[in-house]
Amino acid sequence: MADAPAFSGLPGQTGTRRRSLLLREASPVVVLAVLAVATLAAAVLFMTLDLRGNLGYILPRRAVKVGAMLLVAAAVGLSTLMFQTVTANRILTPSIMGFDSLYLFIQTALVFAVGGSTLATVPAPAKFAAEVLLMVLFSGLLYRWLFTGGSHSLHLMLLVGIVLGTLFRGASSLLQRLMDPSEYIILQDLFFASFNQVDPGLLGVSAVVVGAIAAAAWRLRHTLDVLALGRETAVNLGVDHRRVVTRVLVMCSLLVAVSTALVGPVTFFGLLVVSLGYHLCRDYAHRWLLPIVSLLGALALIGGQLVLEQVFGFDTALSIIIEFTGGLLFLYLLLKGSLK
Repeated sequence: MADAPAFSGLPGQTGTRRRSLLLREASPVVVLAVLAVATLAAAVLFMTLDLRGNLGYILPRRAVKVGAMLLVAAAVGLSTLMFQTVTANRILTPSIMGFDSLYLFIQTALVFAVGGSTLATVPAPAKFAAEVLLMVLFSGLLYRWLFTGGSHSLHLMLLVGIVLGTLFRGASSLLQRLMDPSEYIILQDLFFASFNQVDPGLLGVSAVVVGAIAAAAWRLRHTLDVLALGRETAVNLGVDHRRVVTRVLVMCSLLVAVSTALVGPVTFFGLLVVSLGYHLCRDYAHRWLLPIVSLLGALALIGGQLVLEQVFGFDTALSIIIEFTGGLLFLYLLLKGSLK
């Protein structure tokens, strides 16, 4: 007597599982091609949908938005991926380690010290350069001590990040309580990432920095594969672990500093796109992960901004949605036990 076929669930559930399985088992080339086409389609829709009025004014503004979103996606995605590779952990990101709190403290201290009206007269390139320099110096010192010293405890890393973040937030809160209410209103605009007021000149400078670091990361793709095997294995295979990790951390610091200074903080965005990248790419080689996380980030930002403008009518900020979704993912990974 022939064996009865095993029950495979309801038809709708079976179809959903099959599509999910096909997507997860797709080759990296297919995933990369699909993401590239989807990102291009989203960018074209963003540039052309509901296009009315003075095209000479509207198109350049939309182009600057798209350029900013592409840069932020590449910077945050690449920095988070490389950061997780050198720390051998899937939930740590530069932002979680206190980077965004430092940015907010810098903005609060500047407004408190010189005033919002005076700060508005400072040339944008000078302010941008100062912010990037301060954040790079801080992060370079912190991450080098944490990940190239004698201690590699995950709990120590989390503790230091939480303590520093709390310190910067507490100092920012104190200064905000002491400043004039009108100055605080000016400061509030800097607390959330915004793609609506990006300086085109700073966009060009940021593109050069992010492009140069992305090219350097691509040249390091095979070394990153070795680092992902662990410190001891990498050293045994001939990698100068201290030098390479220091170099990668400097690159991560520059990428996050440029992104944050350009549009503002996006704490959980990197965690979100990198986790999705690992889920979609069955080959964990960095030659595939580097472009995939960049395209995922670009698709998420451009598609999200498109939906926000066309469906919700700017009723909320894109960064709030990203932070909410990424925060839920962070809690899920913690509860799931992905700290290993």
